[in-house]
Amino acid sequence: MPRSSTEPVIPELGPLLGRLTEPAAAAPRGIPLDDIRLTLVTELFDLAAAARDFAREGDASSAVQSLNRQSWAAAWDRAVTAAADRIAERVDARLRSAAAESRLPAARLGKVLLSPEERRGIEVRIGVGGAALFEALDEMESQVRESSRAGDFAEVWRTALVSVARSVEAAWIALEDAAVREAAAWEEDVAQVRAWRRPGWPLLALIVVVTAAAVYLGLVLGGFLPLPSLLEPFAEWWWARA
Repeated sequence: MPRSSTEPVIPELGPLLGRLTEPAAAAPRGIPLDDIRLTLVTELFDLAAAARDFAREGDASSAVQSLNRQSWAAAWDRAVTAAADRIAERVDARLRSAAAESRLPAARLGKVLLSPEERRGIEVRIGVGGAALFEALDEMESQVRESSRAGDFAEVWRTALVSVARSVEAAWIALEDAAVREAAAWEEDVAQVRAWRRPGWPLLALIVVVTAAAVYLGLVLGGFLPLPSLLEPFAEWWWARA
């Protein structure tokens, strides 16, 4: 039976997602994100499966909604947030390790660890590569609206889905590259924490004060300097033992 011109056609996402569907690497580049990548792929496969179920039941509207802009965007945003959290956790772990090596005080370490604003900054920077994906999603919605009014959106929607799926692969590759740069950028902060040394002047000042006090006391007890009334009890005790 020929397919209706208005029946949704859901392409196989696996080949279109390219590198996203590869198994987890044994030696990942930079911070490991493979589990997040595979979770994203699973979510997209689930969306496509739901769309196919609706299409088989003749519910074209629900099929389209299953793979609409919001669904793709939500899956991508969750992946970006998870990746940013992973990067932030690794950076904080590196900072803590460096602080343990240099014996940085806990109070100072709290100021060095990533703030909520810095974590959000990481998320924004690694998510920049998703701009092309959102452009493809906007284009898909526009094309679907126009073709729906014309009464024939099946092939248009399929073509748009192909473009969106390929954009996800490109966006993820850009995210991985950004994650490597992000981790490297924080290494300077890690090095500064590791190079921290406790200031030596308080100890030096204490030594000077103690030495001066000892010299003064020795001169007083030796009779070279006048004996202050405050030290008379101690001096008498000392001379009695001498």
